[in-house]
Amino acid sequence: MTSLVSVQDVTKTFPLGGGAHYLALKGIDLEIRKGEFISLIGHSGCGKSTLLNMIAGLDLPTDGTVLLDGETVRRPGPDKMVVFQNYSLLPWLSVRQNIALAVDEVLPELTFAERHSVVDEHIAMVGLGHAADKAPGQLSGGMRQRVAIARALAIRPKLLLLDEPFGALDALTRGNLQEKLMQICNEHELTAVMVTHDVDEAVLLSDRIVMLTNGPGSRIGGVLEVDIPRPRQRLQVVHHPSYYSLRSEIIYFLNRQKRVKQWQAKSHRVLARHGLEKVNLDLGFLPLAACAPLAVAEAKGLFTKHGLDEVQLVRETSWRGVTDGLVDATLDAALMPSGMPTWMTAGGHGGPPLPIVTALTLSRNGNGVTLATRLAEQGVESVETYRDYLLQHNREPHTLGIVHPASMHNLLLRYWLAAHAIDPDRDVHLQTLPPAQMLADLKDGSIDGYCVGEPWNRRAQVEGRGTPIVGDLEIWSGHPGKVLGVREDWALAYPNTHIALVKALLEACAYCQDPGHADELSDLLSDRRYLGMRADLIRFGVDAPSGRAEDWQPHHLFFGPGVNRPSRSEHLWILTQLARWAEIPFPRNYVEILERVCGVAVYSTAARELGLDDVSYQRQGIALFDGRPFNSDDPIGYLNQVSLHRDFSVAEISLSVPRPLSE
Repeated sequence: MTSLVSVQDVTKTFPLGGGAHYLALKGIDLEIRKGEFISLIGHSGCGKSTLLNMIAGLDLPTDGTVLLDGETVRRPGPDKMVVFQNYSLLPWLSVRQNIALAVDEVLPELTFAERHSVVDEHIAMVGLGHAADKAPGQLSGGMRQRVAIARALAIRPKLLLLDEPFGALDALTRGNLQEKLMQICNEHELTAVMVTHDVDEAVLLSDRIVMLTNGPGSRIGGVLEVDIPRPRQRLQVVHHPSYYSLRSEIIYFLNRQKRVKQWQAKSHRVLARHGLEKVNLDLGFLPLAACAPLAVAEAKGLFTKHGLDEVQLVRETSWRGVTDGLVDATLDAALMPSGMPTWMTAGGHGGPPLPIVTALTLSRNGNGVTLATRLAEQGVESVETYRDYLLQHNREPHTLGIVHPASMHNLLLRYWLAAHAIDPDRDVHLQTLPPAQMLADLKDGSIDGYCVGEPWNRRAQVEGRGTPIVGDLEIWSGHPGKVLGVREDWALAYPNTHIALVKALLEACAYCQDPGHADELSDLLSDRRYLGMRADLIRFGVDAPSGRAEDWQPHHLFFGPGVNRPSRSEHLWILTQLARWAEIPFPRNYVEILERVCGVAVYSTAARELGLDDVSYQRQGIALFDGRPFNSDDPIGYLNQVSLHRDFSVAEISLSVPRPLSE
């Protein structure tokens, strides 16, 4: 499909008083194919209409070029028709006369009869034959917008431009008009660009959705391909498998832009007190039982105790939000899966390698694998019966949810499946989902199970939706679960603040580990600021088979000998697993990565200042359920020996020279 419109490195600035300028758009590159429907979406002020006006020729770029059919767009013209939100009809002319005025002006070479025929054709096209001789004042808002669309199409433009054309209409009228527009575009292979704020409208109408970041200096933050086949019907399109994933992607982008805007609007000058370089912090977390140390540090005043007077806990909906918060520095630190620091440092997030330091393991264990109750009803009660089930139903897609590619949920689930001759990429499909979404997807049957942290395994069991099949204590008891992560440049800029943060959270970890506080923790986390669910669904232990209270075991480990100190061996094992499944290449310079990721010195200083005596404690070797030894002296040899793996590569990861944020 050939390119009809080419937007090449377009920048747009507007003059302000006193010689100042406002940068609206910067570096916009976009190719629009012939016959394609493009939607521009973003928050108010992001430059959507400005970009549309430059494509229409109503405004010119400050820098860059807009091409239509290979020619530079310098002025408006009938080859680029715009439909505005406010209809723009002449009130003293009838429907027929409004359309005829445009046709007579643009197509004078046609005979009167031919022009009359064109007008009637387009009146019929938008279903207004019964109102052809009525004035705009006698029409509803939806009918007037149909007249505007008919007038735009009647002069046979190369490009139809729509600036929130349905924004002022009621829901029913808007839906009917969207259906009509889709029908017209499909039948006449029109090329269209539309500005919209409506997420569902964008997914329904578009072939591609262009998402713009906040201004000033708005850029294209992402482009989504809409793979829903045409023709589309508004009531049926919601059942397509891609619909909700596309919708969720747009909503995530818009919410992320809103979060960045709110962060920018706050006073973000660094507040230094008590000998700390920064006392105002934003800490990201997800609503999981493992966030207990952050909740305790806030509720018990431990942040304030260690000089951090203004700490805000930022509740994210997915680990992607945590990743993006660290990338764009809207988060100072975050609770994160234990694999995320090495994954981001190696560039697994898709951007340039971003060194992340973890100086504290906040929790160990806390995860489990749950399968849908319908599988248990068919005899699936162990990994062996699950493997048999997969063999018997090998023509059906089997989907298991994971929370993040770098999470221990993903790595342990893959290890467990592969050790039982189930290929985690070919025999099943692993789908990344926010933890809170997994139970809903399990209920509606779109996934067959998941590996996730508590309380989502227990909640599925209590509600009769899922059956636990294996816990992480049976796969690798004592594995690192969640860690504290900060950007390396942040750690270098605020060393005393970093130590104070680790001290506050380490003290909170000790509080969480006390079995006498289990009920209190459940009540605390049930608050809507944290998990927002019933306290009885939030547990911190596993019941012993004997049923005796004295045999109760802690599930989450928050504190104890060797629990909190970052382990280079564990992070090296994580690197091998990420490479095993081709999430990242195995870093040839893994020693350098481990040295920069594991903030052992920060942990040791914090522990010593708290008077703890396990500062130099080293954990025992890595011991998973299958007994396969992990040789940290030869990680590549270990990778070559595992029975199931993808084709992995070994590469040098180019890391930036460590320097603080201020530089």
